[in-house]
Amino acid sequence: MRAIDLPQVIPVFPLDGVLLLPDGTLPLNVFEPRYLNMIDDVMAGDRIIGILQSRSGGDRQTPRLMEVGCIGKITSFTETPDGRYLITLTGLCRFSLGAELDLPTPYRQVRVDYGPWLDDLQAADEPDAEARDALFEALKSYLDHRGLAMDWDAVRAAPVNALVASLCMALPFDSTEKQALLEAPTPSDRREALITLLRFDAAGGLPGDASGLQ
Repeated sequence: MRAIDLPQVIPVFPLDGVLLLPDGTLPLNVFEPRYLNMIDDVMAGDRIIGILQSRSGGDRQTPRLMEVGCIGKITSFTETPDGRYLITLTGLCRFSLGAELDLPTPYRQVRVDYGPWLDDLQAADEPDAEARDALFEALKSYLDHRGLAMDWDAVRAAPVNALVASLCMALPFDSTEKQALLEAPTPSDRREALITLLRFDAAGGLPGDASGLQ
């Protein structure tokens, strides 16, 4: 997608503890009526919604929103017999939150600014072998500490930037850590932040206390 094609007003889906990154894929089970309505509307248009977390303040229906999120395009859609939507979002580009619009839709819509994040639309260079090895070492320590297993043949075959995005989205980091991973300026910065979190967890650190993420 080109920068000129990015929508300037988007519907947003606040989801705490959920992370969408550029080029990442996020499956969602949508059942709340206002978000079913949102999916109906975007499926008739550009199929783009914004995913972001909330922050303290506001109320349950309209919580305050984090300043940075990521837009995704619906690339898979299934309706279940009981009326839920099973969708997959593919991440496109991060955005900075602008003004919220006063519109009659049951879901929230906001103006956004992509300016600081337009590099998300360009393919990033893959890291060198040393960086790959550091990631694999940190990941192995994390998995061993938690008693988890992984298909290492698949891990080693995956492009590192795609692997980093998948790990950031899938691993059970807390909301603050996920936001820090989202806001990392470059894929290299995100990889280093992920390595820090993996090593900290493997050493028995407490969630949310990892240094080097701010």
